[in-house]
Amino acid sequence: MNHPQDRWTLADIIALFDGLFAKHYQTRLIRGGEEPLYLPANNQTPYHQVIFARGYYASALHEISHWCIAGEKRRQLEDYGYWYSPDGRNAEQQAAFENAEIAPQALEYLFTLACGRTFHVSVDNLGGATEVDRETFEKKVMAQAERYEEQGLPTRADAFRHVLTAYYQHELGCEAAIAQGLDRLLRVRLC
Repeated sequence: MNHPQDRWTLADIIALFDGLFAKHYQTRLIRGGEEPLYLPANNQTPYHQVIFARGYYASALHEISHWCIAGEKRRQLEDYGYWYSPDGRNAEQQAAFENAEIAPQALEYLFTLACGRTFHVSVDNLGGATEVDRETFEKKVMAQAERYEEQGLPTRADAFRHVLTAYYQHELGCEAAIAQGLDRLLRVRLC
């Protein structure tokens, strides 16, 4: 029996995401460079791209979380039409950043648990002059994760977490895990 950490490969997470979403959402998970980015399909690339940073597994889960929340209109815009203020934010910018990150990081937390990994909340402001209250932010993220558990996850997030759980915890093969996720996804989409 393999330990889950032996299966935390980029090839696996890409295969699980693409297997679940490439056909029905024309969206693929792409290993990127320094910064994450979401690019909608265009004349050169016929599919949407969820690009995660530097080949980091946690970055892949985080960017997938953003994609799972974004509505259809937002998925037609680069980076979902949102602003991003880089590291070094002031207090007002940091508060806006944290507010926008609660839901995605709550999903990332649930995805991370499904993979059998340890989650670390990210305030992403190492060079900022403002004081960051990591503990309060983490409590907000965990409260949102609890709400998701009680009220249900967004459809795509639910299907993806199901695939992760099947693959990492129940040790199903990639194809079998994807098949279960697709069944779950299509059942909800048809309702």
